[in-house]
Amino acid sequence: MEKREQREQIRRIREMEKKLNAALTAVRAMDKALEKYQKARADIRALEEYLTSPAWRADFAADEAGLLPPALRRGVLSEDGIPDLLDKNDEVKSTLLELAEEPARPF
Repeated sequence: MEKREQREQIRRIREMEKKLNAALTAVRAMDKALEKYQKARADIRALEEYLTSPAWRADFAADEAGLLPPALRRGVLSEDGIPDLLDKNDEVKSTLLELAEEPARPF
């Protein structure tokens, strides 16, 4: 093997090694994120149900009337809190569907 060919081979192997390490890191992170997402799905459904419930409307009215403690966190009562979460969740689900439609590796 010529020196030039060997240098090219070493360069290629190093480049592919970097890609392997980056891909492994990304796949492992995605796996962990999917586990967390799976666990959060019940919370997302509960928030969606809460948003459309009489309880949310009563809680919102109490907040508007100043009946809730000032230090109480109330992101769930904001106009954007839960709806923004639900929108982002829909985007994530769409991305997951797109990824699921990619053909599996042939070997």
